Amino acid sequence: MASAGTAPLSPLSSTTSGAHGARPDNSPDAAQLAPGDIAVGVIIGRTSENFDFFVYGIASVLVFPTVFFPYLDRLQGTLWSFAIFALAFVVRPIGTMLGMALQRQFGRSVKMTVALFLLGTSTVSIAVLPGYGAVGWLAIAGLIACRVGQGLGLGASWDGMPSLLAINAPEHRRGWYAMLGQLGAPLGFFVACGIFAYLWAQLSTPDFLIWGWRFPFFAAFSINVVALFARLRLVVTHEYEQGLEQAELEPCDVRELFSRQGSTVFIGSFAALASYALFHLVTIFPLSWVALYSPDEVSQFLTIELVGAVLGALAMPVSGWMADHIGRRRTLGTLAMAIAVFSVATPFLLGAGSMGHDAFILIGFVLLGLSYGQATGAVTSNFEPHLRYTGAALTTDLAWLIGAAFAPLVALYLSTRFGLAAVSVYLLSGAVCTLLALRTNRMLSLRD
Repeated sequence: MASAGTAPLSPLSSTTSGAHGARPDNSPDAAQLAPGDIAVGVIIGRTSENFDFFVYGIASVLVFPTVFFPYLDRLQGTLWSFAIFALAFVVRPIGTMLGMALQRQFGRSVKMTVALFLLGTSTVSIAVLPGYGAVGWLAIAGLIACRVGQGLGLGASWDGMPSLLAINAPEHRRGWYAMLGQLGAPLGFFVACGIFAYLWAQLSTPDFLIWGWRFPFFAAFSINVVALFARLRLVVTHEYEQGLEQAELEPCDVRELFSRQGSTVFIGSFAALASYALFHLVTIFPLSWVALYSPDEVSQFLTIELVGAVLGALAMPVSGWMADHIGRRRTLGTLAMAIAVFSVATPFLLGAGSMGHDAFILIGFVLLGLSYGQATGAVTSNFEPHLRYTGAALTTDLAWLIGAAFAPLVALYLSTRFGLAAVSVYLLSGAVCTLLALRTNRMLSLRD
């Protein structure tokens, strides 16, 4: 187990030895991979994945209630859109395990190609789906199938790059390099939101709902093709393969993982819950609230979200600096407490008109950048080396499922039934779970 010092919660923060081998970078013939090269691959991959998901998330508010649920009122249509939105996160762990099986049988490059092809095809297929008015329930069934395909493809595309990046990162800069992989989230959101903001402002409502909304899904396929070649260019190199092999970053038996370190998966899934809960509460949920209940112009609100995404990206390097100076556990704990305070202010900000909405977005994105920058791999250093590849993947999947999958659906439903104070309680519960998980992880570390 990791100790309670500055770096223990960074993935692979300690040198491993004995039965599982020593860190490869001390070996004379070990593969030497530049952390910057790995970071570029991680950023490109995460940006394309987040773009796909944010295109869907924004369309769940602006498009799907009208195109696929015209027989329902706007609120009910949005809730059903959010329910389908959550499906990708529900099936993501299944996609991860299927991808691991495919990798064992045919190799990593084949798995990556199949996974990203499934993700891209599922995304672009949404662009050609007919609406409910044309084919009825078949349109909704097609949307569900595409969303499930997105989730399976994303889960199967796990490449182990974040763990390999942690291995090759300098000892005193692991927080910084951990942050780099997370930059894909604000970058992907910025591009997706920017495209929708432009289309919404330039097209009439009928044109936007008939054909305009489809363009971002076509663009997603192009971005996925670029990301596929960029990631394969790194994945198929001898140095990358050798580095993964030396670090034992290969699929393991899931039954062994849960029998030996199921508690680590469980704790890791909750360790960054505050960040994951905040993730969709400052991106997707407020857009639905404004579209349904605010006189604010959607185009104006999308512009504010673009500014928020920039602030979130700028805050991430600060999170790397914090983690390298005070430790990842303390960074996550401090920001969980800040998110708890922010949750108390949430109903006042969202209920205060345009200025309140803007403040909620901008402050929320800064907190998201600071916390999400260190959210990945919060306890993966606790995995035994040969369990880390699969353990890190499933921990990430479960963190998304528990923290972010149903956040827009739950927040919108609770706010309409019980008021915006319910959103405050929901976000506060995520912060409490993070603090409890970090405390539990520290106690287990000290005991071992």
